[in-house]
Amino acid sequence: MAENEAAVEEVELDDARVEAIRAAVGFGDRDRVLALVEPLHAADIADFLEQIEPEERRGFLLLYSGEIDGDLLSEIDETIREEVIESLPAEVVAEAVRDLDTDDVVDILEDLEASAQGRILDALDMADRVAVEQAMAFPEGSAGRLMQREVVVAPEHWTVGEAIDHLRGAEALPDQFYHVILIDPRMKPQGYVTLGRILSARRDAALRDLAEDSFRTVEATEEESEVAYMFNQYHLISCPVVDAGGRLVGVITIDDAMNVLDEEHEEDMLRLAGVGEEASVLDGPWATVRQRLPWLVVNLFTASISAFVISRFEATITAIVALAALMPIVASTGGIAGTQSLAVAVRALATRDLTSANARRVVMRELAAGAINGAALAAIIGVAGGLIFADPWIGGVLAMAMVVNQIVAALGGVMVPLTLERMGLDPALASGTFVTTLTDVMGFLAFLGLATLVLL
Repeated sequence: MAENEAAVEEVELDDARVEAIRAAVGFGDRDRVLALVEPLHAADIADFLEQIEPEERRGFLLLYSGEIDGDLLSEIDETIREEVIESLPAEVVAEAVRDLDTDDVVDILEDLEASAQGRILDALDMADRVAVEQAMAFPEGSAGRLMQREVVVAPEHWTVGEAIDHLRGAEALPDQFYHVILIDPRMKPQGYVTLGRILSARRDAALRDLAEDSFRTVEATEEESEVAYMFNQYHLISCPVVDAGGRLVGVITIDDAMNVLDEEHEEDMLRLAGVGEEASVLDGPWATVRQRLPWLVVNLFTASISAFVISRFEATITAIVALAALMPIVASTGGIAGTQSLAVAVRALATRDLTSANARRVVMRELAAGAINGAALAAIIGVAGGLIFADPWIGGVLAMAMVVNQIVAALGGVMVPLTLERMGLDPALASGTFVTTLTDVMGFLAFLGLATLVLL
């Protein structure tokens, strides 16, 4: 047992191994590089390539290129994948992609320039190249791009024994498959049977009698986000893909669907932060600027609205200077509350837990939560403000403003993304900017407005 644990620890990509590989690359010691990298999983090697500098990356690939395989190319982040492929000899790339299923080849091609795409397509056998080009003809982000063309099918009238004999006699099978798809003479899917049920049934059992109730199909033009939702909602492990005529053209497996789901979540997080859905720590400075600057400019204009509101109460702030010190408290707590409500709402919209059917109930819940949070914060900050500034009226104004802004923040966090979705816009794209502006403006307006009415 201890030996097994030691073996597991030995293949981890820890800091010591990273530094050892970098040192071996620096000395040009190919044998040492191979010895250090050989136990690692392809995903760990890809992580190593992403962590080192471009010059080190080229040195590593020069020593290691003969060991590159398709799994490694699939695992490498798309921001450096083209650089890696361009650094490899053509024959190495050719050998690597030949072992990949069509969906993995398409995934690699999508992020490459035309010249790099041509290198990979030229390396494929004619049948594989045709299959990949047909998949690339479907719209970006569609099921047709996500599917693999390699499928395992059987006529719907076959028995278990006939299916097993067919599988054993097949020259090539996909690396991963979970179902045998049952088709009619027109190549239209009629159901599917899991490998487990086939192996546990009698040879004379009819395949159609073992078909799963979860059977569904998806059109090749369907958006991949819809496919990922279907996999998650109905607990699918694979799904046949059909063309407009209902004929089988491929299959999507759970690993690809879950990758899409992860990417959708990551994109939503990045959009909420206003850094662009393709942002990565591997991007160069100019790419980072292009992603972030537009939203910073937008935020500059929205912040100007808050500045305008504050300027309308210049006389109040001049008369009671303490207000200037307290304003950030109201705005900050409102911003945090709005972000909390917004994150929950955007996530619920993405998973379809928030719909028109329950929108009213969710809005009322946020209203109640905002009021309760506001009251709790008001009790704390009201007493503290009154004691610190020796003026209970200042504490009272601060408390009332806190309640108002917490309610506004909670409502804005759910109403803004709901409104954007009703308009056909991505709720994650601009919600953060709108909610922040709303809480700032209303926080300053409520606090300074109440101060003007009560204190002057």
